[in-house]
Amino acid sequence: MLTVTRLEAQKKNPQRLNVYLDGEFAFGISLAAAPWLAEGDQLSQQKIEDLKSRDQIESAYQRALNFLSFRVRSSQEIRRNLRKHQVEDGTIDKVLERLRRASLVDDRAFARQWVQNRNQFKPRGKKALSSELYQKGIPQEIISEVLEDLDEEDLAWQCARAKSPHYSELDRETFQRKLYAYLNRRGFPYQISKEVVSGLWKEMRKELFE
Repeated sequence: MLTVTRLEAQKKNPQRLNVYLDGEFAFGISLAAAPWLAEGDQLSQQKIEDLKSRDQIESAYQRALNFLSFRVRSSQEIRRNLRKHQVEDGTIDKVLERLRRASLVDDRAFARQWVQNRNQFKPRGKKALSSELYQKGIPQEIISEVLEDLDEEDLAWQCARAKSPHYSELDRETFQRKLYAYLNRRGFPYQISKEVVSGLWKEMRKELFE
């Protein structure tokens, strides 16, 4: 057994302690990982290893919280970020479970929010949204669920109307070609894009001569 002879707050991070055992520095640890630790405590080698493991999990958890502070993330985004910082998969699994229990990570809610945000600011078809969510690591069953009731035709009209003023001075052929290509890049199906482009041209011509 080793005795905790000194606990010292780290200068650069007062939320972490330097732990001295039997008069010698042994390891650093987060206050949150062992709030009960006190000078005079007796620690076995197994207890020391447990403390170090808790500290790794706590450090990874705090890193994940910081990553989440910028915007909502999917589970896979968090996993990739932690892996980038050399966090082991076993530790990542524990961090993700803790985040889920705290309702800080929910892939279904993330996917719904992502689609809602796109619909509001940058409308896209199911194909493009599916690809984006897949890249975020969202499972296919969740992607299918959140896109099931998506009204692609309405979104295509919104998208086309927002873009059409940029092409308003073009001839019919160029207008349709450019707008169709734009809708195609946004992931809208061929038939919907074709009908929307044709309909919008007629709508614009009608307004022009009224």
